[in-house]
Amino acid sequence: MAIVVNMPRLSDTMEEGTVAKWLKSVGDKVEEGDMLAEIETDKATMEFESFNEGTLLYIGVQEGDAAPVDTLLAIIGDEGEDVSSLIGGGNAKASEDNSSQVEDVSEEASEEIENGVEIPEGVEVIKMPRLSDTMEEGTVASWLKKVGDDVEEGDILAEIETDKATMEFESFYSGKLLYIGIQEGESSPVDTVLAVIGPEGTDVDAVLSNESGGSKKSSTSENKKVEMKSENSSEKKEVSKTVSDGERIFASPLAKKIAEDKGIDLAKVSGSGDNGRITKKDIENYTPSTTAAPAASSVVKAESNVASQPVSMALPSGEEGTEEVKNSNMRKAIAKALGNSKFNAPHFYLTIEVDMDNAKESRAQINSLPDTKVSFNDMVLKACAMALRKHPQVNTSWNGDTTKYHQHIHMGVAVAVDEGLVVPVVKHCDLLGLTQIGSAVKDLAGKARNKKIAPSEMEGSTFTVSNLGMFGILEFTSIINQPNSAILSVGAIVEKPVVKNGEIVVGNTMKLTLACDHRTVDGAVGAQFLQTLRYFVENPVTMLA
Repeated sequence: MAIVVNMPRLSDTMEEGTVAKWLKSVGDKVEEGDMLAEIETDKATMEFESFNEGTLLYIGVQEGDAAPVDTLLAIIGDEGEDVSSLIGGGNAKASEDNSSQVEDVSEEASEEIENGVEIPEGVEVIKMPRLSDTMEEGTVASWLKKVGDDVEEGDILAEIETDKATMEFESFYSGKLLYIGIQEGESSPVDTVLAVIGPEGTDVDAVLSNESGGSKKSSTSENKKVEMKSENSSEKKEVSKTVSDGERIFASPLAKKIAEDKGIDLAKVSGSGDNGRITKKDIENYTPSTTAAPAASSVVKAESNVASQPVSMALPSGEEGTEEVKNSNMRKAIAKALGNSKFNAPHFYLTIEVDMDNAKESRAQINSLPDTKVSFNDMVLKACAMALRKHPQVNTSWNGDTTKYHQHIHMGVAVAVDEGLVVPVVKHCDLLGLTQIGSAVKDLAGKARNKKIAPSEMEGSTFTVSNLGMFGILEFTSIINQPNSAILSVGAIVEKPVVKNGEIVVGNTMKLTLACDHRTVDGAVGAQFLQTLRYFVENPVTMLA
């Protein structure tokens, strides 16, 4: 019996999918677990496997076409089975066309070969991948392979900077790297030709002309010239080249960052990685060569001459200067997301001041336990999660004609990184203990700062907490991290005079400011949420029950 396979929902935000490539053809036998196709979602291109076995009788979405989730993708059944009733409401012509699809494809393929249109067997055109849910373009931070290198499936081709992190991009194919379409430091939209992999001797010009109407021909010729030059060169250099030689210095982004912080000239560092690529280890082990220092007598003489000169009364003439730095993909993504949030969502702000005396005592007792470390931020996250459970109106998302009420509570935690801000997500925070929350936040923040965090670890938040109290900020307001309905700003704990039981005593207080989207959260709802939040923060024992 024929089985209808619909376009799957491969991510939580996916509404439609594009068939990047079919791995089976009509007429092929399909086993359970076989890969049917590569489907591009709103987050990544993923392999889609079959959960059924039989013969692939019909393909409903062609390569390169997009279709909504649950659209007819394919039909699997017994060989020769009539599936016309499952296609377009029983259209006989569709069934007839489908039954002869294998022959049509073969004829079409032979025509394309004659016209030089078909991409040769074994040649793969690799596009700029979508490595995060909000990625629109990527920057090649560094190439780990060069034109002419052999590439094995699983090899890391390049490091690509998205709007959220710098990620390693691996090859799913084997062959020669025939062409590089985006050079290091350059940015291009998702789906731009990134590289071509295939057998040696492939006519890359013809492949690229099929992709972009021949616009890449001159670039390909230039790549071949570079390849020929490197092959015929009598001197093979394994270390990084200086900029003055006109060649690029190959180094990982982390190595570049550490070198910049330490003031190390990368041109003087020998790389131990592939093709002389400089790694973090090379920077850490680098010892600058000693150079002859000026003779001490010359220095003394110079100082003596300066001392004997009359003091000049001329005013210094300063020079004006401006440096323009290219915005990173992360910075542009932050600007776009927060701009949309601020301009589209009507923000309003509510501030309370909470007593932190009990929280300080409770934290000290908790941290006195072996192998236990809990921060005040962990306590705030837990309190927010419990308060959201009691006030579901705050745990929502505006969706135009509807409002989404989330049954789960995923807490976003704003983390500052070198190039901006990322928001890792602690999933099901209301179900975790304080120590579990602390471990999760520490792990995610470390990954974010080292640019090793996965896109899936930054998706799906329903509420966000931003803490600048650790920097001594007493009070501030945050922009809502959409599609959340609210974000909490956490200030510093301050020791000051407070009134308790009619007496002025020394106390510890902290200000919390809730930014709300007025489309989903009204003032009274936000105020009630803060009252509940105050209760949990001021009485930490209630969070341990």
